[in-house]
Amino acid sequence: MQLKFNKLFYLLLLLCFLNNCSNKENKVSPNIIYILADDLGYGEVGYNGQEIIKTPNIDLLATNGMVFTQHYSGAPVCAPARYSLITGKHMGHSYIRGNDEWRERGEVWDYVKAFSDTSLEGQRPIPENTVTIGKLLQKAGYTTGMFGKWGLGAPETVGVPNLQGFDTFYGYNCQRQAHNLYPSHLWENETKVFLENDLISPTTKLNPEDNPMDESSYSIFTQKEYAPDKIHQKALSFLENNKDNSFFLFYASPLPHLPLQAPVESVNTYREILDDPNPYLGNQGYFPNRFPKATYAAMITHLDNQIGELIKKLKEIDQYENTIIVFSSDNGPTYLGGVDFSFFDSSKPFSNGYGKTKGFLHEGGIRVPMIVSWPNRIKPGSTSDHISSFYDVLPTLCDITGANIPNKIDGISFKNTLLNKKQKAHDFLYWEFPSYKGQQAVRIGKWKGIRKNIFDGNMKIELYNLENDLGEEIDLSKDHPDIIKRIERIMIDEHETAELDRFKFKELNDL
Repeated sequence: MQLKFNKLFYLLLLLCFLNNCSNKENKVSPNIIYILADDLGYGEVGYNGQEIIKTPNIDLLATNGMVFTQHYSGAPVCAPARYSLITGKHMGHSYIRGNDEWRERGEVWDYVKAFSDTSLEGQRPIPENTVTIGKLLQKAGYTTGMFGKWGLGAPETVGVPNLQGFDTFYGYNCQRQAHNLYPSHLWENETKVFLENDLISPTTKLNPEDNPMDESSYSIFTQKEYAPDKIHQKALSFLENNKDNSFFLFYASPLPHLPLQAPVESVNTYREILDDPNPYLGNQGYFPNRFPKATYAAMITHLDNQIGELIKKLKEIDQYENTIIVFSSDNGPTYLGGVDFSFFDSSKPFSNGYGKTKGFLHEGGIRVPMIVSWPNRIKPGSTSDHISSFYDVLPTLCDITGANIPNKIDGISFKNTLLNKKQKAHDFLYWEFPSYKGQQAVRIGKWKGIRKNIFDGNMKIELYNLENDLGEEIDLSKDHPDIIKRIERIMIDEHETAELDRFKFKELNDL
């Protein structure tokens, strides 16, 4: 009798073991980590030719995955880019089409008042019924987490991450609060979490008696708790806590967005190799910094180190082989706050500087780095010139996971590109941006059409051949009236009147 019991016990034990192995090996839906850098230029990563700033982990991700050479943000600034990413819509159909600070509430730019009055924090909320990638993956059985910078709905509104498809949130709710990387507080879900940092407004400058060449004059701008590190630790915990679940981690780092702030040890690494004699004195609305070049480089390398730690954690929990990792940036590099975009050649091979980078629809403002890693599915070291945009990410992730793909989106899944199969192409990509005097842009194959200064009454479309003019220097509009006519038609057809008055174009006949 005892012998039979022992045989039965061991048989059941064996079946349980085989069943666990089978479940692990046959897990249908891969985990997903989407890493979004903030204001990282196309040319600021090593695999795209950066020679000064070190990004070994991002470069290794490129070596092990697929590099997209023609991937675009949905918009040239933070909030609309993120909205496009999580909804699958281009700016002609979006609810959020620019950064909207919801000014009618009061003094929203007063950092100190916003600290004590939560109603002044955060951006205008996206509607409660917004269909987001988080909600779609939740319905498909995923545990979802958002860590980093949100900017799509103020605290205590329907726009907070927990009500927009994310089970867990930790980070900055508000883009303005993220103008300090040693902030007074962050948010954990819908709870305000106070940090061990003094309350210092981002407009704070050096005292008149301070010596701008003395490193100690800048000590108040480096405090105890660095928000990117706090956010990173929470993201690592999310991975650990969900190693047995299918998870979607949206890792929206605040790096390397201004202000220039990084841990001292990270900055010192670059001080040893960079000539950095001229301080930034904070005359553009951001904190002063004694070593602006070294600090900016350190911020990017700090993000790179964190990406390496995410991958290490995946391997520790035995989920690396079953995880898709996407890396990109929300828009092109900034031209403000002490960033020397010429020194770093931040937009290479595109044009640098104001009017060509962040805030503008030229290539340097919207073409962004993108890597997709998917072990055993994507050929390591592969490159794709498939033309894609942020609004393709939602249908792609839904396609991969079996989640429902909404009808009213503008994106096309690029899953087939990842698997080296025949890929459907866009007829065109479309952007509009109701800021910086109003802009529209269309990409059709090798052609890029841009209309700028719309609010000044300009309706002329510039035309560039991106096959041989990545800097968009030679306007060919007079030579190709047929292409201009087609682009003009797209600009009319793809623009719908915005729901919010602040995003309307009266020049485009919006009421």
